[in-house]
Amino acid sequence: MLNPSANKLGTETAFGVLARAGVLAAQGNDIINLGIGQPDFRTPEHIVEAGIRALLDGAHGYTPSMGLPALREAVATDIHQRYGNEPDVNNIQIVPGGKPILFTAMMLLGGPEHEILTPDPGFPIYQSAINYSGARSIPYGLIEKNGFAFDAEEVLSKITDRTSLVIVNSPANPTGGVTPRAELDKFVKGLEIFPHVTVLSDEIYDRLIFEGEPTSLMTYPSLQDKLIILNGWSKTYAMTGWRIGYGIWPKRLVDYADRLAVNFHSCVNAPSQHAAIAALQGDQSCVDEMLTAFRRRGALITKLLNQIEGVSCQQPGGAFYAFANIIDTPFSSHAFQEKLLEEYGVAGIAGTSFGSFGEGFIRLSCANSDEAIERAVSRIQKMLDDSA
Repeated sequence: MLNPSANKLGTETAFGVLARAGVLAAQGNDIINLGIGQPDFRTPEHIVEAGIRALLDGAHGYTPSMGLPALREAVATDIHQRYGNEPDVNNIQIVPGGKPILFTAMMLLGGPEHEILTPDPGFPIYQSAINYSGARSIPYGLIEKNGFAFDAEEVLSKITDRTSLVIVNSPANPTGGVTPRAELDKFVKGLEIFPHVTVLSDEIYDRLIFEGEPTSLMTYPSLQDKLIILNGWSKTYAMTGWRIGYGIWPKRLVDYADRLAVNFHSCVNAPSQHAAIAALQGDQSCVDEMLTAFRRRGALITKLLNQIEGVSCQQPGGAFYAFANIIDTPFSSHAFQEKLLEEYGVAGIAGTSFGSFGEGFIRLSCANSDEAIERAVSRIQKMLDDSA
């Protein structure tokens, strides 16, 4: 008999849209993909070469379940260089992508007696993992008028005795919103009266922030014993297919996280870990170049979308997404997504794929060329003109 929890698992619509776009392209249709959250750049050559060299040197076997010591040390050094504080290497866990950290956190801190606060709109795997764990999901809104940053007072007001975990994500998927330091300050200060609450900070886009310096919750001393950090290489170094990420756990949770990893995936493949070391220790100009491109594209797509009657879009503060407001068009978010792909050849993701607060919005990835973005927005204009 099937475990009833299996029916609580959600999915990530972006992969379904990617598959459908592939089918349409194979049929000879001209498809512009602004759907999947994946950099359109190649993994930088020095990183690829490190992975190949590891294979040629015989790195074919198991690695430690927590990750190669040299990689964990490289992560600690990178964080120290960027944020000024250095995490305990023993609390750093290397995993195949970022999602295992999410799922592990929900398995450890979920359950029928617990509530987990999650952003809405937010990355859909948050909700899926919460549901599977048996916990009750409590959404807090990321509102357009706030620049899609969270409101610390609202989040804190939703904490109860049953709250075990609060998830935060900045820069955010799907909105590109960045929560200001002042709001994080209020959030962290307010948490002082809730010692039973752990925070999961999804910082996978922290190197892709367009104005000012990124802020990590790791820089707040009062959180250190109740903070989980999620980060990795997929977005920053265009390494989505390498499946490599990391978590930094509070000391009280790290042994449980390791035990789950041993049960689930044993370890991360060696070549990806050697490539990740090269990414952190090598020339960082590749990151700067991608950041410059994403910043330019974010400004471009925002400008073009705001020229369309019935559509408005705030300029993203980071990541590589535009979260366009389509409330004044004739379409729901899902209908907009379907018509745009099936009839006009542009893949985007309905805002409702990220939560109920996403109704009236469409996520468009900026991880494509300027020319592709211009053609895609032109097709959006045509779709709305044809529907007038």
